[in-house]
Amino acid sequence: MFGRRKDGRKLKTIAPEFKLMPSLMKERSDAHVYFKQDIKLDGINEYIDKKKAEGIKFSTMEVIVAAIARIIATRPQLNRFVCGGRTYARNHICISLTIKKGMSDEAEETTVKFYFKGTETIYEIRDQIEREITANKATEEKNNGTDKTARLLSSVPTPIIKFLVGCIKWADLRGYLPRWLIDVSPFHTSCYVTNVGSLGIDSIYHHLYNFGTTSMFFAIGKKKKSYIYEDDEIKAERVVSIGFVGDERICDGYYYAQSFRALNRILAHPEVLETPLTDIVHDVK
Repeated sequence: MFGRRKDGRKLKTIAPEFKLMPSLMKERSDAHVYFKQDIKLDGINEYIDKKKAEGIKFSTMEVIVAAIARIIATRPQLNRFVCGGRTYARNHICISLTIKKGMSDEAEETTVKFYFKGTETIYEIRDQIEREITANKATEEKNNGTDKTARLLSSVPTPIIKFLVGCIKWADLRGYLPRWLIDVSPFHTSCYVTNVGSLGIDSIYHHLYNFGTTSMFFAIGKKKKSYIYEDDEIKAERVVSIGFVGDERICDGYYYAQSFRALNRILAHPEVLETPLTDIVHDVK
């Protein structure tokens, strides 16, 4: 039935402008907004060094992913998506991450999806990330569900691929896509994260995919020195840039801005992520 999906529930009462937007901007690529922010590394580095002294290892990316999961849990409009002209609240928190199995031109890429309840501590999130990345880097063969599905679809002639993909898109727009296909699709996710800093380059603006439900894309750049204007002074700081692309149809600019301020506060004091979140804020409209 139209309006019903396996991965979200249709929002019945939303502001008039947000009800109109999916008809005015039919594709996700019509609704891109771009934002780049330099995140000071002081708080992250101090936290990582403190934990290292305790025998606990964290990477910058793990801290940032844990912070993103936390703001999605506490800022529920970020977990909305538009599909088939309707706006939905997602039933879960999911983050897709593309990893390269080796640092060479020939090394394979694969995509890993992490499902979170939103209550997890940074330790739980780090353990899940490390477990999944290790498992997916351990073999040259593409073995996860995403890779198996892609390999199966690509094994047939191109005209059949086009037909099958067309059928999948048709089913997705009408809410008929089965749960197993949503689970293996990296494009059906709260947000996509890529760590291009591991490739030695600065943050980028990565487009959102028209297929699927991804409403946000975070690209983490390399660590660098930057000049930040703060307290009427220009200061040289060690930073990591995050390039962000979002779907403007899910929330307004003020909500996005407040969410980024919340992300900044968490990354300045990552120890807050050690406390499990007990009061999840639900999108009830």
